[in-house]
Amino acid sequence: MKKILIILAIIFGILLVIVFGMFSWVKNSYNSMVTLDEEVNGAWAQVENVLQRRFDLIPNLVATVKGYASHESEVFIQVTEARSKVGGAGTPAQRMQAEGELSSALSRLMVVVENYPQLKANTNFIMLQDQLEGTENRISVERGRYNETVRLYNTIIRQFPQSFIAGMFGFDKREFFEASAGAEEAPKVSFE
Repeated sequence: MKKILIILAIIFGILLVIVFGMFSWVKNSYNSMVTLDEEVNGAWAQVENVLQRRFDLIPNLVATVKGYASHESEVFIQVTEARSKVGGAGTPAQRMQAEGELSSALSRLMVVVENYPQLKANTNFIMLQDQLEGTENRISVERGRYNETVRLYNTIIRQFPQSFIAGMFGFDKREFFEASAGAEEAPKVSFE
């Protein structure tokens, strides 16, 4: 009887160690995924921060260019409409698409500027253009950081055996910030 109790105690001890080890592994995996999920959220918030800076600069830039090129109304309308779409975007995917359209509209605006040498010499315009250029650089950096964080998060939740925990607790794959369709082509503006 004593031998059976000792064997049962050993088996119980081994099971306890296994269960505790499994619980510890699940807890650590879950906490790692939560941490990475929050890092993705933080990286996205930083992308939105610099996108907001650009969003705020655009009315001043458009107003300055309008003073010199008032007959280029189509380009101004495109920039204004694209800016409105950015303001109304709800999800990161919608925001990414709207930002792509805004970048394209801004590129067309800058092509218009090339035809007005007196505008390119205007101090206010030069300062706005420098601020916009710096903001575009920040956006690029923050997009890269966001995408790297998303890559790390997506890798962890898809790896075996963490994929089971990710599935159990609802950790879903996150979207990368991708260039909008046609971004690889330079904008074409006609002055007919």
